[in-house]
Order: sequence, then C-alpha cells, then structure tokens
Amino acid sequence: MNDFSAMMILSSIIAAACPIIFAAIGETITEKSGVINLSLDGTILLSAMTAFVISYSTGSVFLGFFMASLVGGFVALIVVFFSIYLRVSQVAVGFVLTLTCRDLAYFIGNPYSRLLGPQVQPLPIPFLSDLPFIGTAFFSHNVVVYVCYIFFFFSWFYIEKTPMGHILKAVGEHPHAAYSRGIHPHRIQLIYGFVGGVFVGIAGASYSLFMKAGWGRPQGCEGIGWIALALVIFGGWNISRVVIGCYLFSFLQVMGIFFQQWFPTFPSPVFQVAPFPLMIFSLVIIHVSQNDKIREWSKDKNVILFFLNRFSHSAPAHLGKRFHV
Repeated sequence: MNDFSAMMILSSIIAAACPIIFAAIGETITEKSGVINLSLDGTILLSAMTAFVISYSTGSVFLGFFMASLVGGFVALIVVFFSIYLRVSQVAVGFVLTLTCRDLAYFIGNPYSRLLGPQVQPLPIPFLSDLPFIGTAFFSHNVVVYVCYIFFFFSWFYIEKTPMGHILKAVGEHPHAAYSRGIHPHRIQLIYGFVGGVFVGIAGASYSLFMKAGWGRPQGCEGIGWIALALVIFGGWNISRVVIGCYLFSFLQVMGIFFQQWFPTFPSPVFQVAPFPLMIFSLVIIHVSQNDKIREWSKDKNVILFFLNRFSHSAPAHLGKRFHV
C-alpha cells in the first residue's frame, strides 16, 4: 500500500465515522442522565429524510440540518416525556418510535426519492490542508466533519470537567441524592434527552446531505442507530472510548470496501456484514468481563485480568429506571 492509498483510507475513515460519532455521543449524553433512547435507528432515517426534503425545497443545507436536529430532539423528548410523566417503559416507547419513524420517513419521503438536491460542499482549511499526508486526511473535508472534531472535545470537556457535566452524571447515578441537593432530575433528563436527540438528528442529516447524498429506499443508513447504541456500551459510557469505537467501526466499514477491490474472488457480502458480527463479539467480551466467576478465575492471571479490566465498564446506576419524587 502506497502513501496515497493510506491517506485516502484514513480520510474515508474520518468522514464515515462522523455521523456515527454524532449519534453515539448524543445517545451517551442521554444515557448519562439515566434515560435509554432506543429510537435512534428510526430517528436517523426520519432526520435524514427531513434534512433532504427541507434542503431540496429551500436550497439551504443549513436549514436542512437545523430541521433535522429539531426532529431528533422532538423524538427523544417523546421518550423522556412518556417515561417521566406517563410512567411508560423507555424501552417499549423507543422500539415503537424507531418503527414509527422509519415508516413515516419512507412514506413522507417517497415523492423525493432519487432526486438530486443540495449537498454539503468540501471546504479545505487553508494552510492546514496543504500539510503532507495529514492535510488531506484531516483538513480537506467539509464543515460537518470539522464540527464533529469540535463536538467530540467539547462534549468530553463538558461532561468530565464542568459542574453541569457532574450534575448530569449525578442524575444518572443517584437521582435521589441529586434531588436532595436541590437538583431536579426530571428537568435534567428532559434537557439532556432533547440535546442528545438533537445530535442524533444531525447524524441523520449528515447521511442524506453528504455521506450518502440524496434520499431513497434503502437510504444506506439503516441499522446505524443500533450500531450507535452498541458503541455506547462498547465505550463504557465514556466519550473518548465511544469515539474510538466509532472510528473502529468506520475502519471496518471502509476496509470492507477496499478488501472487495483487493480480493475480488471473495463474495462481497462477507466484507459488507463483517463489522456487525465483530461489534456483537465485542459486546459479548464486555459482558463476559463483568461476570463474577470469570473475574474470580482470572484474579491470579495478570495478563487476562488486564484485558478484562480494559473491557469492564458499568452503565449509569439509574439507567432505564424512573425517578419518583
């Protein structure tokens, strides 16, 4: 592999990971507050359709992203509202919404299928894009990818280093203790449920306005919501690890395309589906690493214990549970 091929692969990985990062971090923020939003897959499709239709009708890509983000936030608010005020299972509402949003997206978006519309245009950063190798790989994308860079660092800093981030984590871990300190858990869950949904909506818009530009059935982002949910678990609800998982999944996707070119005799579906069972295998390893019997067996085996500790993560203690005043 020459330098040009390596540069193109790295550039493709960074671009392909962008929508997944938005969705996975958005879900991480929501789950940090103690709410599980399982509507991601349908929300991404509905947001992708909304972004394309609005952009096609108005000629404004920005307006498409804005409306898609509102759609994502609104769907997430439904999950939080039903959980808090109607005491309905978050999991049940999420499943119903992902199916509803999917069918709604295909029904409303049908007249706009296969039409050409506005796209996010590349915007190389002056001077930085001229750097050897890393310039093309990191700084020759569009503004959405650059926003993704900023979003990752800002969300990590906000959650780990600011008082509001600590309040968010407190509500997800011990809402009763947070309430005794004057924090209203329901209000926090509504706010961060909406914020997380907004970024899921941006993920959907990223697909129809630059990753897989246009709208149609299939769109090409089906199943990404479930992958984002798996990556939150894979990353142990830690922003940095979640993003690493997103780039890993993107790497597997991109390499599948290149492997098809390098090994044309292999059946192409093998490379297309390979990232999905690998993610499932990773979740199995995480589950095994938390098993008490496995940990007891490995306590005098330093190498095995080291890897188990790397994969052993705990969800927010109050995740999926309802808080009652």
